[in-house]
Amino acid sequence: MRAVLQRVTHAEVRVEEKTVGSCGAGFLVLLGIAAEDTPAEAELLCRKILALRVFADENGKMNRSLTDVGGELLVVSQFTLYANCRHGNRPDFLASARPEAAVPLYEYFLELARRALPHVACGVFGADMQVSLTNSGPVTILLDTDALKKGK
Repeated sequence: MRAVLQRVTHAEVRVEEKTVGSCGAGFLVLLGIAAEDTPAEAELLCRKILALRVFADENGKMNRSLTDVGGELLVVSQFTLYANCRHGNRPDFLASARPEAAVPLYEYFLELARRALPHVACGVFGADMQVSLTNSGPVTILLDTDALKKGK
């Protein structure tokens, strides 16, 4: 799994001019699921996102986690995080999980996050979505479970 985390003061996702999910201060997570991903990757990534210390403490240092600050989460599916751009100018997305495999893992990731946080919102899997955000910092972090498992 891959995730682009953006620390936000606000984010929302709209489908057909209607807001389907939003969050206040916390993370917007663009979540990509690879064909070989399993629930173990969802668990690893969720744990890392919840524990990542990028929120300010009383001294203004990035030393507090999402759970420490009672932050919110907005998760948007993003198969294009697995774009292969090595050949030509039109990316392929063959490394992305097919919907029949990706949807259950996406929903499992959401379930894990909802066990830990009071506010977890999401987009609509496979829909044409418009995402807006106010990035705080700005802080944007890339996470990849392959690299996390290798300790890179």
